[in-house]
Amino acid sequence: LAQFLQEGRMSALMWEVCQQQAQAGSAELQEALLNKIVCLPDHVSNKLQGRNPPVFFPQNYYPLLGGAVIQVLQKISDSLRGGLDCSISFVSHVLGKVCVHGRQKEILSVLVPRLTDLTKSDCIWQRICWRLVECVPDRWMEAVVLGFVQSAPGADTLSRLLGNLVVKNKKAQFVVTQKVLLLQYCHTTAVLQNLLGYLALDSLRRALLIKVLQELLETWGSSSAVKHSPPEQQQYISKAILICLSHLKEPEIESCRQELLTSMMEGVKCHLDSNLPQVRRLGMIVAESISSKINTDGPVLKFQVKVLMKCTSEAATFPKREGIFTKTNCVENSQVAENDCKNVMSDDDLIPYDMSEDKELKTKAPVYIRDCIEVLTGSEDVDKWEATIKALESLVRKNPAATREVSVELAKILLHLEEKTCIEGFVELRQRAQVAVLTTDPIPVAKYLTSQFYSLNYSLRQRMDILDVLVLAAQELSYPKSHGKTKHSGAPNPRIQLLPGSDSSKDWRRIVDERIKSKTRRFATGQSQVEMASGPNEFNSVAGHFFFPLIQHFDRPLTTFDLLGEDHFVLGRLVHTLAILMHLAVNTVAVTAMGKALLEFVWALRFHTDSYVRQGLLSCISSMLLSVPSERLLQDMTDELLETQSWLGDVVEKDPDGDCRRLALQTLLLMENLKKKL
Repeated sequence: LAQFLQEGRMSALMWEVCQQQAQAGSAELQEALLNKIVCLPDHVSNKLQGRNPPVFFPQNYYPLLGGAVIQVLQKISDSLRGGLDCSISFVSHVLGKVCVHGRQKEILSVLVPRLTDLTKSDCIWQRICWRLVECVPDRWMEAVVLGFVQSAPGADTLSRLLGNLVVKNKKAQFVVTQKVLLLQYCHTTAVLQNLLGYLALDSLRRALLIKVLQELLETWGSSSAVKHSPPEQQQYISKAILICLSHLKEPEIESCRQELLTSMMEGVKCHLDSNLPQVRRLGMIVAESISSKINTDGPVLKFQVKVLMKCTSEAATFPKREGIFTKTNCVENSQVAENDCKNVMSDDDLIPYDMSEDKELKTKAPVYIRDCIEVLTGSEDVDKWEATIKALESLVRKNPAATREVSVELAKILLHLEEKTCIEGFVELRQRAQVAVLTTDPIPVAKYLTSQFYSLNYSLRQRMDILDVLVLAAQELSYPKSHGKTKHSGAPNPRIQLLPGSDSSKDWRRIVDERIKSKTRRFATGQSQVEMASGPNEFNSVAGHFFFPLIQHFDRPLTTFDLLGEDHFVLGRLVHTLAILMHLAVNTVAVTAMGKALLEFVWALRFHTDSYVRQGLLSCISSMLLSVPSERLLQDMTDELLETQSWLGDVVEKDPDGDCRRLALQTLLLMENLKKKL
């Protein structure tokens, strides 16, 4: 057999069958030969049990078979030129069966380069190549078409090799226009460029290109598809749309301009409603591309991207047609203004002032909390207002007693505070002041903030500010105040000073001990020991005030706020906030009650359509498993945990979002570890 292959007898065998087919030879014999030729490495391997000669290895055999196919096609070409009849269908069957067995890469690595060269200037070879693919049975057509699309070095080569196959063969048309573009998303950008370029290169195929673009835009603009398909698939569809747009000509754009505009408006709304930043960005990119394509003369759609408080949120601005300033206009306007200034006065006419002795006047910040309230609510002095904002956090932390007297009032002012001047870092300054007020007087301020979260007439930004402040304050309260100290011989030691008016024996004893430690040098081998800071967990007594009000009214729609409806972005942030609060509540008294309430909350929302919300729900389950003592989980929540485990299994298998599947798997592993521990 090895000698048979090496002497090129395989091409002679296939050529003989091709001649028999032209004379209507035995169908059974041809089928048996087809099986033996395509599956020869498997048959030999089964007989020799792993002692195969290298020629029968698949990576060697199928390129050799590809060379034999080229030899047979050469003989067919010679026969046609000589006026003799012969059939190509047996070779097509060999190609189809090899490809459907998953060996496209090996055989086409030989076929595609040779056919590319042979079809460049020879119309008979082009016809042979087209017939080779057209005669592949439908059941194998998908594998062959995909193989050619992936192997071809460019769209023009693919067009030469396949001809108008997609117009003639319904199966090939379905694969090219539906399956590869809408049902799969694993292919590279090069494959998409090959495929859509192939459709664009012939007038008969361009109708399919327009049809493909319409179907892609329909999927891109479907809110259901945006919610339920993974971001990777949406990126794939977006790439395909952009490639299609690049191939459109002006008459084609004119014929479908209104459809493109409608699709763009529907699609951009769906994408901007998503909680995932990458989906929103994709929506903007595609919408801008469509807009620039359909508005060649007029204004185009432009988006402005803002970064707010470490949380990226994109805001789309749809400019009116009359009020657009293009880059060229801006340059022209600036040049006109510059020329006007030159006409009025030149630099030589200006006499500089001597400012060497000038000193910047600094406005003093208020020193009392009540003065801060007056400045923030009523003062028109911008400098004083700026100084107050900058000093407020430290003032609150230095005067806890005074802050507690007006804590709720101050929290209310800060929640509604708007920027009066372009002060650097205003959002962060305001947030730090809010956190300082909340940590200084946790219970009343937490009650106020959580009650306002579900109140009327607040913006979504304010509601998310409330969630951020609650998380940061809970984090601060749950950790010890002083950080860990590393015992190093050369490490700087803190200076301990006697407070004025303090004559307690404990104080002087502590100071003496600290001084002795600071003067004593200790030599130790190995790693330095870290002394962990210790102290009471201040979040213990207030955790419930932060947590429970947030999950009480989530299902009650208000006039301006609907968590379970269009405001799902805030719902996602709420769910992630609850997961963090649950995590910080470890070892607190209320943790079991919090865990049970959180499990019920998750159960009510487990089938939410938004992937960001589902990710938060899975994080909640993980936090609950890590925070609630395992004994309490077993005693109080056995049935709920079993139901949750079943739901997590479904998420791992069926959820379209990759992050959700990963989180669900991690949570299932946590449950397994919990079972082992118990």
